[in-house]
Amino acid sequence: MFKIAVLASGSGSNLQAIIDHLHGLVAGIQVAVVVSDVPGALALERAERADIPTAVYPLEAYVDRETRDQAMADAVEASGAELVVLAGYMRLVTPGFLERFPHQVINLHPALLPSFPGEHGIEDALEYGAKVTGVTVHFVDPGVDSGPVIRQETVSVHDDDTPASLGTRIHALEHRVLPRVIELFARGRITAPEQGSRRVRVDDDETSEIIW
Repeated sequence: MFKIAVLASGSGSNLQAIIDHLHGLVAGIQVAVVVSDVPGALALERAERADIPTAVYPLEAYVDRETRDQAMADAVEASGAELVVLAGYMRLVTPGFLERFPHQVINLHPALLPSFPGEHGIEDALEYGAKVTGVTVHFVDPGVDSGPVIRQETVSVHDDDTPASLGTRIHALEHRVLPRVIELFARGRITAPEQGSRRVRVDDDETSEIIW
């Protein structure tokens, strides 16, 4: 069994894609715990409906971010997760958290990094006038969307796009790309960069157990 922990702050649509296409279905993948920093987040409800354990760590309940993140790391470690997936988690994780899970924390971003990092990747791409944008799955480091890239896929930007219309296509792509990357991790097909390098090796033979 390949166990993952999912961190989410909001609606959890990418968590739902993981539940629908991977959890207990593909390559022995199991969502072992869903962790949120927001009490009452819809992501927690999605997890509970799927009988997945949840844990909530609001920042105001701790003296600082480092203490809170160590508590989260304890929960992730106790779950037996081999991969931590940030899926709409709207906080930076601290270096202390990352040290607990070296090259085991990944994030999904709605733009082609290193372009348009931060919270408004869709809107920033539109404002810039980009003709092509997309999604990126990357390893997490202490910076803002600055870790080594694992996988990217593209979306064309239409002349009449709004943040909502472009966002709809990007989110649909996210719901395919993130489960595929997790499946590749479960199969041992992703190799983290060597020391001093940012190059991630991905052995994707295009075969997949995911059924869409």
